[in-house]
Amino acid sequence: MTTPGRRPEPPAQRGATATRAYALPFGAELQAGGGVRFRLWAPGAQRVALRLEGQARDLELQTEPGGWHQLTVQRAARGTRYRFILPDGTAVPDPASRFQPEDVHGPSEVVDPRAYQWRDLEWRGRPWHEAVVYELHVGCFTAAGTFAAALERLAHLRELGVSALELMPLADFPGGRNWGYDGVLPFAPDASYGDPQQLKALIDAAHAHGLMVLLDVVYNHFGPDGNYLPRYAPQFFSEHHHTPWGAAVNFDGEHNREVREFFIHNALYWLVEFNFDGLRLDAAHAILDDGPCHILAELAQRVRAALPARYVHLVLENEENQARWLERGEDGAPRLFSAQWNDDAHHVLHAAASGESEGYYGDYADDSERLGRALAQGFAFQGETMPYRGSARGEACTHLPPTAFVAFIQNHDQVGNRAFGERLSALAPPPAVRAITAVYLLLPQVPMLFMGEEWHSARPFQFFCDFGAELGAAVSRGRRQEFARFEAFRDESMRARIPDPQAARTFEDSKLDWAAAQAGAHALILGWYRELLAIRRRHVVPLLPGLIGAGEYRVIGTSAVLVRWQGAAAELLLMANLRDHPVAGFPSPAGALLWQEGHVEAGGVLGAWTVRWSLRASALP
Repeated sequence: MTTPGRRPEPPAQRGATATRAYALPFGAELQAGGGVRFRLWAPGAQRVALRLEGQARDLELQTEPGGWHQLTVQRAARGTRYRFILPDGTAVPDPASRFQPEDVHGPSEVVDPRAYQWRDLEWRGRPWHEAVVYELHVGCFTAAGTFAAALERLAHLRELGVSALELMPLADFPGGRNWGYDGVLPFAPDASYGDPQQLKALIDAAHAHGLMVLLDVVYNHFGPDGNYLPRYAPQFFSEHHHTPWGAAVNFDGEHNREVREFFIHNALYWLVEFNFDGLRLDAAHAILDDGPCHILAELAQRVRAALPARYVHLVLENEENQARWLERGEDGAPRLFSAQWNDDAHHVLHAAASGESEGYYGDYADDSERLGRALAQGFAFQGETMPYRGSARGEACTHLPPTAFVAFIQNHDQVGNRAFGERLSALAPPPAVRAITAVYLLLPQVPMLFMGEEWHSARPFQFFCDFGAELGAAVSRGRRQEFARFEAFRDESMRARIPDPQAARTFEDSKLDWAAAQAGAHALILGWYRELLAIRRRHVVPLLPGLIGAGEYRVIGTSAVLVRWQGAAAELLLMANLRDHPVAGFPSPAGALLWQEGHVEAGGVLGAWTVRWSLRASALP
């Protein structure tokens, strides 16, 4: 099966192996004739030296126009560790380092990308409509918290019915534990998880299981510890724009070309050298660019032009709900981005199941119009004022297919940003959790599970980090203070109970409890997830390419809706009562039953927490 307008490459010989490398125009590149070319953009430094570990003398790099410094060194090779030396004597890692074996302040290591022998030569990816995404944090996914240990769980994911892994950010971060959003060296997978070879082995094995692998990348800021760019390339940042993390990355000011190329090459590097199947761009709303061609557009265009024969999926997180990035071409293929995380779908389902109405949940609680809209169309807010924000949010999206949206009931943010990192199964009654799970797993939007959700893991996923003493203490204080605005944490003694993000135990407590997945109620829940995803694979996925635009919804009552999606050959129907009491007014059940959770009673009454999915022949000519 191929994406419209895309021609796949001929398959490679079965059993063959090959190497992959992406030639970076900067950083440390092995040369065909021997030696290593070192190249650094440092417009803020008149001169830069190179220090090779084990060598007595630093080597002066040659200056080039535009702030570049370069030198090819014959005695450097794979495994050589090196630093750049600034005029004041400061030793800094390579911003394009492929590996940091001694963390962000240590030396970079020359990597030979061709050392790994790939076996997935016939792999071209999978169409986006087949995606069932599984978000995981490598450090918490297994007890060992490594790429090698994650590889051992791939069979579980395949049997579950997942078709894509999404790895939280891997860019090298300070310390031994972090969510990944404090990365400062975006080309280097963090050494706490393993080396680049082990990451490639994980991706290679995933492909052998038929699993795509997506990577979460952060192009909106650098972390607070280990970012040396301002010392020698202050032009990398702009005071013209500001983000929650400070001065924005410079995508539209003077010298923006070098900055743009840095991130575009980063995207291509992960997709080519590591054979990732796609990228999820964190907080795209904070990637600020007033130039003639937004960096998001240029990045997507460059990626799609470079890899026309592969299924490559680019996904956004975007608080502004800008449908413009998700437009499709005449052939139905995404022009730029494949999909966006749909926070609105999460919020309406979470509010219904948990009953929470504090903060932004107040804009979704008991709002059946928002519920119907988020399920049928994607965005619940499409340009209207969102009371919690006090401003307009979103753009019209009814022209987009459902697969332009990624639906979920949990993810790292929605779990980990709670004070105690509780999962939904600890917050809502079991019938409510089952009901909203049955809604989102069979929804025509692309579903995304959060690791451990499939057996209702009792382990929390908490916010954790491993900064130095001074910064770490500030983060610990700030973490507790941010909850002071919530009623439950007005009292200081309650805030003191919030786990310390710097404590090693906070990280250890967040690791999955795999033994529990095979026992008692957890095992039953795991089997239930497998059944739902099997129904999706057999009956919903084949419909998705033929669905005609967004769905249509009708409000039946509070948190009770009827939704229809029209396809070329069949119509998919959802009846959902997400309340703890029966609701009347639904039509008589029609079509072949796909799945039912709860009870449908006579006279158009759906019992408490009842969800019914059905399929019937299309009324189209």
